[in-house]
Amino acid sequence: MATHKKPENLVRVLPLEGLPATTAAPKLSAEQHRDMFRSMLRIRMLDEKMMLLQRQGRIAFFGPSAGQEAAIVGSGSVARAEDWIFPALREAGVALHRGFPLEQYFGQLFGNVLDPQKGRQQPMHFSSGAVHYVSLSSPIATQLPQAVGAAYAAKLRGDGTVIFAYLGDGATSEHDFHSALNFASVWKAPVLFLCQNNGWAISVPFEKQTASDGIAIKASAYGMPGIAVDGNDVLAVRATTQMAMDRALRGEGPVLLEFVTWRRGGHSSSDDPTRYRDEDQIPPWVLVDPLQRYRDYLRSANIVNVADEQIIVTELQSAMDAALAIAENADRPSMDTLFTDVYAAVPPHLQRQMDSAGQDTTGRAEGAFPL
Repeated sequence: MATHKKPENLVRVLPLEGLPATTAAPKLSAEQHRDMFRSMLRIRMLDEKMMLLQRQGRIAFFGPSAGQEAAIVGSGSVARAEDWIFPALREAGVALHRGFPLEQYFGQLFGNVLDPQKGRQQPMHFSSGAVHYVSLSSPIATQLPQAVGAAYAAKLRGDGTVIFAYLGDGATSEHDFHSALNFASVWKAPVLFLCQNNGWAISVPFEKQTASDGIAIKASAYGMPGIAVDGNDVLAVRATTQMAMDRALRGEGPVLLEFVTWRRGGHSSSDDPTRYRDEDQIPPWVLVDPLQRYRDYLRSANIVNVADEQIIVTELQSAMDAALAIAENADRPSMDTLFTDVYAAVPPHLQRQMDSAGQDTTGRAEGAFPL
């Protein structure tokens, strides 16, 4: 069975199947709760829309996040504007929560001029300097040493920046994971390692990757705290991430947080999980919808009622439809960007290539040269 942790051993705020809370709820305003709920709803709605577009052939690829919304939003909502996000595959919801425009989100999936990367990255490789969100790396775990380097630089500058380094359970099988944790601890770098353990590295179950009792326990070998959290409990995720953040800001170094969650669908739009996992063998506790758990809490606390949620859904749907209409009809990047986006000043060899391709020296296309 891929879901290894017993539920009673996880940090929890929202009770589950008779299991009591193990920590206090974070102190959040009603507006903070609504913002988090809104972001979780947006992730779920985008998943449904993007998977439909992929099946219709309108986009090429999509990596869904359904079932992992609590781990994404609960952790990402702790980051401040000056902090940097080094994501894995499923953290685009963090970028959106930080203000990444929906038009650019869709533009990246279409690979058109709205994409800040001009369509030169694979789908789902969102990137934005404006919201401090670094492009993910397709080879898993390579972002982790990079994140540690950024955190060490922040420590040397003394600017108070904290780095959020996301990974999946599969990334813990890569050497980059071990190098990153080792040097982060040695340098007491202000970096949080946020592992979404959904039990599967695409089709490889967790128990075929390691014999250890989860991922959090691995932290002790590197001299840092490791905490296993109910990753379907957004308030537990928020509380433990804030604790780790406070520790980093005190100069005490990194923390490894393991968010035990569940991937409701396939690894991506190219994957069929029914070929390798038996849904009947999944423990019921891990299948509890994180969105519904939070919804129940918000209603019981009189923070978001049915009418409030309908207003949020309508607003999100309207924004998504408007952004999609703009993005799907945006132009493709012109050929001149092959030359002008590489260097600040076009060097002679690229100038010659640009001239032969019919581009002018300012980088504006003389004719139509769509990619």
